[in-house]
Amino acid sequence: MARRADTIELAVLGLLHEGPMHGYELRKRLNLMLGWGRVLSYGSLYPALKKMLRADLIREVAGPASPSSRRPRITYEVTPAGNEHFQRLMAEVGPTAWEDDNFDIRFAFFSSTDMEIRLRVLEGRRSRLQERLARVQGELERTQAEVDRYAAELQRHGVESVEREVRWLSDLIQAEREPRPAPSAPTD
Repeated sequence: MARRADTIELAVLGLLHEGPMHGYELRKRLNLMLGWGRVLSYGSLYPALKKMLRADLIREVAGPASPSSRRPRITYEVTPAGNEHFQRLMAEVGPTAWEDDNFDIRFAFFSSTDMEIRLRVLEGRRSRLQERLARVQGELERTQAEVDRYAAELQRHGVESVEREVRWLSDLIQAEREPRPAPSAPTD
């Protein structure tokens, strides 16, 4: 299972791969990425940034002071070592690549990933969810007579959610495998 700090590191490197950002902007974008149910606090973000600074994955660039403070605004940017580390992380295709939190972050940066790696991650995620679906459906059949209607509805909702994600992943995998038309040559 991926540690939360590793997931934050991947997300920060991915965002900084797009361009430099200050801490407030990073936190705002990370919270959008992580989803409504998981809010990232400054108490989690800044220790991760400090660790990444010590590892030379990112660097601080002091900019002009903000209007409300005399302190210079610190912007973070990815270093060459950070770019290499990000590429290595995105190339990993083991079980942590398709865990719930890590998959979402990796998927957000799929445009930076080779097609074969994307396919392996999508297929791994789909396989993991199909295993989960089989387990939950078995539990649902065994417990349906024992639970009240609300617990049964919650279980049914869980099954439908996983089935929906499996269909979505199957559609993505099919789209990845379809040959893309070559760009047409410009006409004069």
